[in-house]
Amino acid sequence: MTQQFTPDDRGRPQAQGPGAPAFLWGLVGIMAAIEFALSLSEAGYLGSFNWRWPAFAAGAFWQPIFTGTMTPLYPGQRLVMLVTYAFLHGGILHLAINSVILLALGKFAASHIGAARTLLLLFLSAVGGGLAYGLLSQSAGPMIGASGAVFGLIGLWQGWDYRMRKNAGLPLRPVITGILGLAAANLVLFVIFSGGLAWEAHLGGWLVGWVMALRQTVRNAKI
Repeated sequence: MTQQFTPDDRGRPQAQGPGAPAFLWGLVGIMAAIEFALSLSEAGYLGSFNWRWPAFAAGAFWQPIFTGTMTPLYPGQRLVMLVTYAFLHGGILHLAINSVILLALGKFAASHIGAARTLLLLFLSAVGGGLAYGLLSQSAGPMIGASGAVFGLIGLWQGWDYRMRKNAGLPLRPVITGILGLAAANLVLFVIFSGGLAWEAHLGGWLVGWVMALRQTVRNAKI
């Protein structure tokens, strides 16, 4: 059995280590510190008032601010919230789910494209998720969570699978089935959470990952 490596940011092959790279743990650590502080404040153990809603007001993604129907709290919020929403979560469970997927798929991505491009993917996926939510959603409430960035990793993974199968002449049905299953899971969760799932952000992040997977194919073909 052979193992295929792809170049990292310095042009050298990079194998997977036993754990997730430090930069991914750093991102998870930042998100965890924010969520723990908000949870402690909410429970009355930190500060003299609940910090969660002020944090959401300043850092969550607000569709009315994006469309201009609500006045921003500070200059540049319309742009800043395209990234800051990804660092806020609705509780420990929400944080844990996103963190586990981020570490697992982020490790896989970093082993193929390096740390810098993985960070770029996460940034662009978060922005893409925010833009898709702003354009497609009609919700007046805050949108939070790193799932837009996480779905960018899923899109990258499925895009690579599609590329590999197409180049090798293998059936594309498993990829299509996986995509349809992902869409079905979003639909089910949307119903379970009574519309509280930001599927638009998931779609935007996934599309960024898929496009990056295809662009990486073209780039590699030219080397």
